[in-house]
Amino acid sequence: MIRVAGSALFWLFMTVSSVAMFPLALLCWVLTVAFDRRLVVLHQLTSFWASMYTWLNPAWPVTVAGRDKIDRDQTYVMVANHQSLLDILVLFRLFSHFKWVSKIENFRIPLIGWNMRLNRYIELRRGDKASIVRMLRACRETLAAGNSIMMFPEGTRSADGRLRRFKPGAFELAKDAKLPLLPVLVEGTASALPKKGLVLQGRHRIRIRVLDPIPYESFADEPVEDLTLRVRELFASELEAEKDPVPSAA
Repeated sequence: MIRVAGSALFWLFMTVSSVAMFPLALLCWVLTVAFDRRLVVLHQLTSFWASMYTWLNPAWPVTVAGRDKIDRDQTYVMVANHQSLLDILVLFRLFSHFKWVSKIENFRIPLIGWNMRLNRYIELRRGDKASIVRMLRACRETLAAGNSIMMFPEGTRSADGRLRRFKPGAFELAKDAKLPLLPVLVEGTASALPKKGLVLQGRHRIRIRVLDPIPYESFADEPVEDLTLRVRELFASELEAEKDPVPSAA
């Protein structure tokens, strides 16, 4: 009952805070869109908005490691493993500029989804081939404009915390755009909030770790299928290593 009550308070706080934050995001968009073509300022405000929920929740001490590996002047295809709904919140803790690729249902959420559209994040209807084509085209245009993109190559959250098969879309984009990949490892979110249900599961340490960028030159001649498998194996090996105790939160 304590977890249920605590979860209800958390989701209520998210709802109420979104009512307060969306007008600020809209105002930010109005004031900056004319000169901030990539909407960097709005994304930073959105990162603050999302980070609020982990900063203020003592049950989710978050450690971010390897942020210094991100070159702020470089455009990346960023890929992360997907364990939980919380992955989206904690990845904003990178405070790095990128555009999300996200399922279309998220864009329909009042306030939060509206802000996603303001940010020009990229929507995807899963299982719809025409939507996939539109998503890939939008990603190419977004990358060409100097924006990194963030994708979950598993496509959906893992039901049991184990790494799922990677889809090739992100890796095709990196090859086509001749841009580096940036792998980002997320650990601990599956225990904090599993895929099924909205009840928070008590105190769990969460860690984000930015791995070494993978330069385009290292995979320029590599088949997409091999690159996809290689990056998945990298995630699998790093997740295995992460089974050691997670250090104290930053």
